[in-house]
Amino acid sequence: MPRIAPLPRGTAAATTAATLDAVKAKLGMVPNLFSTFARAPAVLDAYLGLGDALSKGKLTARQREIITLAVSQANSCQYCLSAHTTLAKRAGLTESEVRDARAGVARDRLEAAIAALALQIVQERGNVSDNDFEAAKASGIDESMMVEILGNVSVNILTNYTNNFARTEIDFPVVSL
Repeated sequence: MPRIAPLPRGTAAATTAATLDAVKAKLGMVPNLFSTFARAPAVLDAYLGLGDALSKGKLTARQREIITLAVSQANSCQYCLSAHTTLAKRAGLTESEVRDARAGVARDRLEAAIAALALQIVQERGNVSDNDFEAAKASGIDESMMVEILGNVSVNILTNYTNNFARTEIDFPVVSL
């Protein structure tokens, strides 16, 4: 049972209801996370805005899903792992690539570096060592990508912590931690 119940669409303010309707039009559903964020419309809008902006960056949808899976596993967020296992497959990841991403690894050199850096950022709370920073650069991650990786890690920490704190009910096929 959730600690913070998702906001029923019928009780939302008009602007928030319109935002939830737009989410439903785009995704075909309103995930419980979004309805939980709707309890604080500023957070819902910030999340959607940041996610939209990050989707227009250098990182591919596949790379962003790898980050999400690595970060969600590190933060023990079963909701995000469940949701993003489904989304990662839509972005082209196989089941074994999903498992690898959750462990912070990948077969492709650049994807492995992205996964490793995302995991290091979480584990070290942003205090990545000079050696790890240089290793990321040597693997093809430029400073622009590093900042985007930080942005993606940050938005995932928001969703992970929200789900863990609120105990959001999983409305995707459940994936075990």
